[in-house]
Amino acid sequence: MGYDEEYLEDLEEKERWKKEEELLEKLTSAETLEELKEEIKKLEELGSLAREVEKKEIETKLNELKKVMDAEKLQKSEIKLLIFTESKDTLEYLVEKLRKWGYSVTFIHGGMNLDQRIKAENDFRNQAQIMVSTEAGGEGINLQFCWLMVNYDIPWNPNRLEQRMGRVHRYGQQHEVHIYNLVAVDTREGRILEKLFEKLSRIREHLGSDRVFDVVGEVLVGRSLKDLIVDAIANRRTMEEILKDFERIPDEVAIGKVKEASLEALATRHIDLTRILGEQRRARENRLVPEYIEEFFKRSAKALGIAMKRQDGFWHVTSVPFEIRNQPYDLKAKFGEVQREYSKVSFDKEKAFKGQAEFVAMGHPLLEAVVSAILTRYDRIAGEGATFLDPAGKKDGIIWFFEGEIKDGKNITAGKRLFAVYQEINEQALSFVNPAILWDLKPLNKEQSQASELSCPSDADTIKSFLVTEGLENYKKELLERRQRDAGVKKKYGIRSLESTILDSDAKISDYETRRMKGENIPEATIQNEVRRREDLERKKQRLLKEIEAEVHLYATEPTIIGAVRVLPGKMQGEMIADEEIEQVGMEVALEYEKRQGREPEDVHLENLGYDIRSRDEMENYRYIEVKARAREGAVALTPNEWLMAKRLKEEYWLYVIVNTATHPELYVIQNPATHLKPEEEVSIVRYIVKDWKNKSERAN
Repeated sequence: MGYDEEYLEDLEEKERWKKEEELLEKLTSAETLEELKEEIKKLEELGSLAREVEKKEIETKLNELKKVMDAEKLQKSEIKLLIFTESKDTLEYLVEKLRKWGYSVTFIHGGMNLDQRIKAENDFRNQAQIMVSTEAGGEGINLQFCWLMVNYDIPWNPNRLEQRMGRVHRYGQQHEVHIYNLVAVDTREGRILEKLFEKLSRIREHLGSDRVFDVVGEVLVGRSLKDLIVDAIANRRTMEEILKDFERIPDEVAIGKVKEASLEALATRHIDLTRILGEQRRARENRLVPEYIEEFFKRSAKALGIAMKRQDGFWHVTSVPFEIRNQPYDLKAKFGEVQREYSKVSFDKEKAFKGQAEFVAMGHPLLEAVVSAILTRYDRIAGEGATFLDPAGKKDGIIWFFEGEIKDGKNITAGKRLFAVYQEINEQALSFVNPAILWDLKPLNKEQSQASELSCPSDADTIKSFLVTEGLENYKKELLERRQRDAGVKKKYGIRSLESTILDSDAKISDYETRRMKGENIPEATIQNEVRRREDLERKKQRLLKEIEAEVHLYATEPTIIGAVRVLPGKMQGEMIADEEIEQVGMEVALEYEKRQGREPEDVHLENLGYDIRSRDEMENYRYIEVKARAREGAVALTPNEWLMAKRLKEEYWLYVIVNTATHPELYVIQNPATHLKPEEEVSIVRYIVKDWKNKSERAN
């Protein structure tokens, strides 16, 4: 069976190697026995010549690699180098040479399983200075902690070259990226590649963009790079004729075509900037601050026996117990393998990148393994419930915690959300509260809990019914709206693109048949390859249509109860006791002030988000405002939820303090209170008391 280039390019590297070996075993241009014998003789001569060259150890390309490494001062620095090559044999050759030169080296190739690849990536991040990789290293991993790359071999498919560059040259990269392409210009392949790079370089300089390799088709007028190289190797055309293909379109025309292709690609992706900015905004509002994750990890590490120490502003995890590393297969497959130790760790993204440290956040194998271990170990205790005190004295009831899940027609999870339902003790009224409310409550110890009145009548079915009808249904609508929008994009662009490609394939098949009828020698394999490609495109179209249909068929699963907490009313000291009437006046003052400033305020104080008002102006600049109203004057109390949100949102977070609210309200505003205020006293770990807020504030009215 014959395979065309596009078919092979779509395969995983390991499978592609296998298919290419099958092809090579059968590949011959001989048509008679005599021609076959001559071909074998020629191959033996070439093999002998290659062995002679190897004995002479004239390693020009290797020497050029050494020059690059010396120019970048690799030997005297901690700069990391990523080397890409096409074959596993070349990879093994380079690994051996580099280790002989004294460098620490790791590698990735298509024959490695997921765990081995993840370990290699971690070794490169934490220990090895050099990684040598085949195309497998260009797929799905982020190596932006590295900014020096060498393409030891150049792929004939420019898209793969673009994919390689994307491993290091991506959003979030903190350094100028240096990429070297090693091309032997005194070969036929080298002369063609050199000409291509010259052309692309001129286009890149004009456009100011590195993304030019994926539009090579616009530069080569209906010819692929592979076709040109094969033409040269097979002597189908002279080198001069081939190189002229690069000049058939003047630079200015090529630049226009590249711009057009880039804009078309942008339109095809259908980037809804407003939606993306909105999602980024919601992610920023909901993201856990590094300090909270770090504190959770520290406490969990102590409970699980993970050894760690702090040095030079970073954590050094010196020992992770086997039971933490020996995680379930599904967890390992999703997040990766947990290492025995981590030499340098930070929970702050910016600090991690600047210090070349391991960034540990949700999704990192170590943190996910710790979360899993904690949930497993304390699952039974969580099921027993707990008792908390509300220092504000407002809540008296039970908070039920549920995990709600929405699945699609492929039985794949479309979304999961943690829901908290508050059940009032007396009226039995049900309402949703933000799960983060726990941060603002004071946990009672076992003796205090037993001494408290814990009875609270409940009907599990009633609570679940409320959750499904009022919570999960709204969540499903939210997900469905997003899915339907994405489905529209896939239909408009994905299906349309496939249908266009199918029409092109039909035209190509028809052209082949017409030319054959006119007597032109069109190989049967060429026609059959195109027929198979057309059939494959039709299958892809039908598969995409089914996927779209399944993705918009959403349903809620049975909610899972995670736990429940009994909340008892507490009491704050002195004048900081909550007064609903005073608080309401304070909110009205703050909202009116925002409107006078030309902003659109939204009252969200009932959602327990860590702020009371979300306000924005015409330029989509946001203010997240926490309102504190006092009958007279004095200190104000911030909850942990409010303090953490202030740390997360920084310059966008504002504290509005209204004093003398009962008589003549005065408004004072403080931007970024987490930076400018220092709590003098912490009450039972549930309130931060600020007494000197007035010295850091600005009178607003």
